Amino acid sequence: MSTLVIVESPTKARTIRNFLPSTYRVEASMGHVRDLPSSAEEIPEAVKGEKWAQLGVNVEADFEPLYVIPKEKKKVVKELQKALEEADELILATDEDREGESISWHLKELLKPKIPTKRMVFHEITQDAIREALKNCRNIDEQLVHAQETRRILDRLVGYTLSPLLWKKIAWGLSAGRVQSVAVRLLVQRERERRAFHEASYWDLKATLEQQKIGFEAKLMTLRGTKIANGSDFDPSTGRIAADRHVILLNEADAVALKNRLIGKTWTVTNLEERPVTRKPAPPFTTSTLQQEANRKLRLSARDTMRIAQNLYEQGYITYMRTDSVNLSEQALTAARSCVEQMYGQQYLSPEPRRYTTKSKGAQEAHEAIRPAGSTFRTPQETALSGLEFKLYDLIWKRTVATQMADSRQTLVTVDLQVEDAGFRATGKRIDFPGYLRAYVEGSDDPEAALEDQEVILPPLKVGTRPNCKEIESIGHETQPPARYTEASLVKTLESEGIGRPSTYASIIGTIIDRGYAQMNNNALIPTFTAFAVTGLLEKHFPDLVNTSFTSQMEQTLDDIATGEADWLPYLREFYLGEQGLETQVKERESGIDPNEARAIELENLDAKVRIGKFGAYIEAENGNGVVTASIPKDLTPADLNPEQVEVLLRQKTEGPEKLGLHPETGEPIYVLIGTYGPYVQLGDVTEENKKPKRVSLPKDVTLENVTLDTAVRLLALPRTLGHHPETGAKIQAALGRFGPYVVHDQGKEGKDFRSLKSSDNVLTISLERALELLAEPKKGRGGSSNKSKEPLRALGAHPGDDEPVNIYDGRYGPYIKHGKTNASIPKDLSVEEITLEKAVELLEAKASTKKSSTKSSKSAVSSTAKKSSTSTTKTATKTAGKTTAKTTGKTTATKKKTTAS
Repeated sequence: MSTLVIVESPTKARTIRNFLPSTYRVEASMGHVRDLPSSAEEIPEAVKGEKWAQLGVNVEADFEPLYVIPKEKKKVVKELQKALEEADELILATDEDREGESISWHLKELLKPKIPTKRMVFHEITQDAIREALKNCRNIDEQLVHAQETRRILDRLVGYTLSPLLWKKIAWGLSAGRVQSVAVRLLVQRERERRAFHEASYWDLKATLEQQKIGFEAKLMTLRGTKIANGSDFDPSTGRIAADRHVILLNEADAVALKNRLIGKTWTVTNLEERPVTRKPAPPFTTSTLQQEANRKLRLSARDTMRIAQNLYEQGYITYMRTDSVNLSEQALTAARSCVEQMYGQQYLSPEPRRYTTKSKGAQEAHEAIRPAGSTFRTPQETALSGLEFKLYDLIWKRTVATQMADSRQTLVTVDLQVEDAGFRATGKRIDFPGYLRAYVEGSDDPEAALEDQEVILPPLKVGTRPNCKEIESIGHETQPPARYTEASLVKTLESEGIGRPSTYASIIGTIIDRGYAQMNNNALIPTFTAFAVTGLLEKHFPDLVNTSFTSQMEQTLDDIATGEADWLPYLREFYLGEQGLETQVKERESGIDPNEARAIELENLDAKVRIGKFGAYIEAENGNGVVTASIPKDLTPADLNPEQVEVLLRQKTEGPEKLGLHPETGEPIYVLIGTYGPYVQLGDVTEENKKPKRVSLPKDVTLENVTLDTAVRLLALPRTLGHHPETGAKIQAALGRFGPYVVHDQGKEGKDFRSLKSSDNVLTISLERALELLAEPKKGRGGSSNKSKEPLRALGAHPGDDEPVNIYDGRYGPYIKHGKTNASIPKDLSVEEITLEKAVELLEAKASTKKSSTKSSKSAVSSTAKKSSTSTTKTATKTAGKTTAKTTGKTTATKKKTTAS
């Protein structure tokens, strides 16, 4: 008897094969095999004339979904059908969450097996887990499938109904989403707070004291019995002391005068308190907390974290990584406690097994937290992992083991001191027993926050002690605007507000960046002008859809549908077709939305208007001769646009670029300008003979205000040859790129070796010796940076067409293949190890042909747009909105009757 087992990916299939008898054949579905149509081309001819076809959901027939087999999955389906013909039994072994349940259901519906069919679930890929799962197969959970389908339909309705409206009123290609738009609004609200913020300054004193030759610090707290003002006492909207605060505000002169008055005076300890505290370890990882901690500690995006975790799961290193649960099985508790005893000793073991419970009502997905797989935990060093896979496994291992360690016992010490009429305070922390801190310390969203394992020891003090004052400093402070969201803090906020599912946060944040609603800068998510415009329109005309409470309630209803506590069909009818339903709202309000108003962005303290145009954001202002417009650089964000920058951009447009002087060798003029990607210097004028004069961007430490003619000349001389490599003889140069300054070791056909400069290096003065030091360091390229600054994950060999290298790199959105200027993404269902040179060439050719066809299509579309009717616009709308919504949701499940087209 032969059994066919179907899983999602080749990596998962390969791992599971190791644990099954030879009569079992394991194949991969490559993810979903059916979905709602993602483009007009996928809509079957039989229903193309239907008015609901572009939605892919027949809203007039109980929201019946239209399922199609994507073009790239037809070959996979045929192979699975062929494999099924040779089997006596079918086991569907996709992931155990709603997504996996949905894939299994679609496979069964599509393959229509006439042999016994079972559903097998497991949350880790180990021999014991697979054998146990085989003994406990079940049927497909129709309720889980049904809940996922409802979510998929709802996301499609929101995305496909609102996105075309945004194209008409703001700009082509924009997208809206049920969770995506709320997340964008959170970013915009924070940026508005930053623009409205008024900076304030205050001063205080810090003293360095000594007792028994042990130094410690104390900070000024009171003066004449009244509290000294600090940052929390200011109103951020005015920059003034809040009305309800009775505090003394010191300026610089006050602080200096007080410091001088206290020098040489007697200090006395007036109060001392010791407070014992107990710290408990954080719960094991869920999807959300793993994304947050990996972002804080490893600087990984949510998307990268989930991709790496998926690889670890499919290779059998960790349990399933999409889970809301903090529960640990008895097997896991035993394994973790064994690790503690062996590695740290009995005294570091918690007296009783520490069990965690999930508080969220909607928690579902997998039944256990994310932890190392198996009945014994391999230490990170015992695995064959490396790079980011090693680091993420190390994080998961430490967090899990720490849960079974003893509490950390600490003593917090507060010492009050008096000198004249000034009250100072010193604080200390003594770690009496480190406990779990030996293994793991949780990160913080505040980079300035001290970690729990940092001890601050004070000397022996008691009331009446008179320590010696070694130094007093007067210190000035500026209040800071609210911090921008990082991926970690945004994920934390979404989860705490009950918005979306943790398993979808990675794709949501990825979509926000991909669609141009946010830029990533130093791990912060910065909303763009487009985000401001879209959020403004939705807030004004569809406030519920970007309201966190409304979206949270919607999420709760979806969870209730999953548990059978709510009925899906009445909810969809009311949401979409009701008196205040989405379709009704769009029809009623569309005509009242003025495109000119929708494209305008109101920013405080700016006389000029900001608008969204075909080629991005621009400034519009009146001058004596009429209206003047100037493009806003792409890297300039709403929070950073100020009146001075507006003036420079407009002056550049009306008066031309600022001339720094003449080049000492060529005599050509050198200008400083602001372009799409920020300020730059230009050599010579743009003429018929010189259409592209040399331009070089200004380094981060050089501004428009301080750039000199000498600096400009040296920048225009880049790239600068520093010398030759002592081993290869190849030249080494220093240059500036879009991602900053770098050095490069150019070995011709052997390739180029790049290293980014450190913040202390200067591209204009760096020496050959320093460049060689940088080139000798191991590469640290990560997702999001150019592949120039990092080494490939794999070198596949020379391309058969031109002998140029074909390599695989790790990028922001996952691994990709690079050949010359062509980059091709690796399909999610294929691992880096499975890509051969032949497969890589095939993917590169497919990408190249897609580029050509898309170029032709876009030219054709531009020439015929004016001739298209509203019907054809709607059909085209399906294509773009489909890409948006499918990326955000990507999950399907069941109804009573379905339409399937192949």
